[in-house]
Parts: sequence; C-alpha cells; structure tokens
Amino acid sequence: MDLKLKDKVIIVTGGSKGIGNGICNVLATENAIPVIVGRNKKNVLDAVEVIKKNGGNASYAFAELTDKDQCKAAIEKVVDEYGRIDGLVNNAGVNDGVGLENGNYEDFLQSISRNLTHYYLMAHYALPELKKSKGSIVNIGSKTAITGQGGTSGYAAANGGRNALTREWAVELLPYGIRTNAVIVAECYTPLYDRWIKTFDNPEEKLKSITEKIPLEKRMTTTEEIANMVVFLLSEKSSHTTGQLIHVDGGYTHLDRSI
Repeated sequence: MDLKLKDKVIIVTGGSKGIGNGICNVLATENAIPVIVGRNKKNVLDAVEVIKKNGGNASYAFAELTDKDQCKAAIEKVVDEYGRIDGLVNNAGVNDGVGLENGNYEDFLQSISRNLTHYYLMAHYALPELKKSKGSIVNIGSKTAITGQGGTSGYAAANGGRNALTREWAVELLPYGIRTNAVIVAECYTPLYDRWIKTFDNPEEKLKSITEKIPLEKRMTTTEEIANMVVFLLSEKSSHTTGQLIHVDGGYTHLDRSI
C-alpha cells in the first residue's frame, strides 16, 4: 500500500533506538524523511547512517528534551533544513521506577519532565508548521496508565497525561485539520526493556512469565508492528481518525490473560 508519505518530513523523538528507531525505519521504507531528535549524538548519527545505507533518507536534531530551549531549537533546525514539518511522533521516555513509597517530590517531577512535558513542548513549537501542512501527531503511550504496574508513579502519571493530551489536542486542533492519535504499547522488547528484565534474579524466567500472559501468540509485540500502526496514523489513509488510543499489544491490556 502506498501511504503517500514520499518526502514528508516527520519528527521522531527518541528515534535512534527501540520503538522510535522502528518507526524511523518504516517511515524511510515509505520514502518519508524521518528526523531523529535525541541527546546521544553517536546513537542519533548511527541511526541516520543506517537508514541512508539502506537507501532511505533521514536527518537529525540534537536535543535534551527536558530543556525547553533545546526542544525549540530542534524544531527550528528542522524548519531551517526542510522548510516544513508534516508530522510529529512523540516517543522518547523511560520507565524510571519513581514510585510512591520509595520516591520523592524531586524525582517525581523529573519523571514527569522526562516522560510528558516534552510531548507538549515539541507539539507546541511544531504547531505553526503543522497548521500549514495539516500534519498529524502521534503520541506513543504505555499500558501502565490503564493497568498500573507498581513502583512507577511518575511514568504511569506521565502516560495518563499522554492519553489526555491526545484527546485534548484532537479537539483543539480540529479547526486546522490536524489529527492527533496515540499508539499504546504493552510488552515490546526494546533495549530499555532488556535492561529492566535483567534487574530480576532470574531474567529468563521473568520474561517467560510475561510472554505467557500475552493473549495473541504468547509473544512480545515487535517494534515494526508498532511502527506500522504509527506510520498508518501519520498517513492520509487514516484521514478520518483522530483522538484515538490504539493498543498494539496482542490483546494484553484488554483481553482476559487467562486465555
């Protein structure tokens, strides 16, 4: 299917690794131009180089996303380079384990900054260009906002905020024809997920206990499966879809896991 994304400029935060990188790779196969925004210069440049070696096009902007001035500068760099922005994927974040019992005020606020505030900042600064292009916004979220997880109040609260912003922006941006949707992730094996699994005494046993509870095929969702939905939502093929929280999770969040 031709999603008609050729030469569309799509910003992807955290696009050098994991889910974000999967999104960038699928965008490149659709002949779009993913612009990776992140703080680790080596990882960002390596990801751009891989896309180019595979025949795609990509660019980058460096930014510490907890810094509003760097968020603004990243948007300005993209506009200076391409003169347009056709889509924004807010993806960067980390399940940082800031809980209620063992957390504190400062860590909680930092978790919100790491996982939610830059979603607003990037959309705010990109909005003038998105108005011109009638572009789309896709927010990546987590099932923790719906199911809870335990010991991760900051991340769960941030993801609840991502869901709320998705619905709020869908309403506010109706006059401009800008669609806003969210793709909600449950169990997807990324480098960050691998790091978390390895904190357990028996990582293999823990991983097996999780995958056994995923209803569809008893396996993790792949980054490509998430990316496919994101790219569809960025395209005109989803032209009447907005304000949706779409779970790409093999049924993990809503189906009876006993099956």
